[in-house]
Amino acid sequence: MTSQRIALVTGANRGIGKEVSRQLARDHGMKVLMGARDLAKGQAAADEIGYAAEALELDVSSPDSVAAAFFLMVEPIYGRLDVLVNNAGVDYDTDQQVHLADLDRVRRAFDTNLFGPWDTTIAAVPLLQRGTDARIVNVSSGAGSLNSMSAGTPGYGVSKAALNALTLKTAAALKPLGILVNAVCPGWVATDMDMGGGGRPISEGAKGVVWAATLPKGGPTGGFFRDGVAIDW
Repeated sequence: MTSQRIALVTGANRGIGKEVSRQLARDHGMKVLMGARDLAKGQAAADEIGYAAEALELDVSSPDSVAAAFFLMVEPIYGRLDVLVNNAGVDYDTDQQVHLADLDRVRRAFDTNLFGPWDTTIAAVPLLQRGTDARIVNVSSGAGSLNSMSAGTPGYGVSKAALNALTLKTAAALKPLGILVNAVCPGWVATDMDMGGGGRPISEGAKGVVWAATLPKGGPTGGFFRDGVAIDW
């Protein structure tokens, strides 16, 4: 069994997740398991990154997929995790208004943006307890900040606010185990969600996620950060 630190990144075949995987593998020497709903796309991203990055079929919105990924792949092959990055997210719903929202669509967003990270965290914690200086990072958004919340993106914003609440709960529960848990907003970056254009480079947004994934012992837990600086919930 390898002594190399092992990270699992969800939604890793593109955007922030792909770049976080790249930086963890290239700059921090981690073995990175790149979760992707489409295994072929995940493998193409892993091949592009190199550094022994490995694709893992994982659809966080499906409990069966989460269970299969952990109990048929991650646990028997690696036996532990050191880092979990809950990055997978969907539906930046700028076309909806909260009082007219399609709630079936909102529920689907919650399946990926809240229940996906929750389900994945539950599966990961036993393996993180076997890891070293274990870290969980929930990739959130300023759209989920109660302090600055606006009327727009109702499903996405409310689901990310719920993810922030999950971060606080998880951080408090896992603090006695030495597992640091934080939420990170990567800022407005040039991903597929950047429909209006003008986002900053993906590499810049990913740095804050990687920072939280590589915090030293005694680092913060239960915080909400952008670029390594605390922001308002």
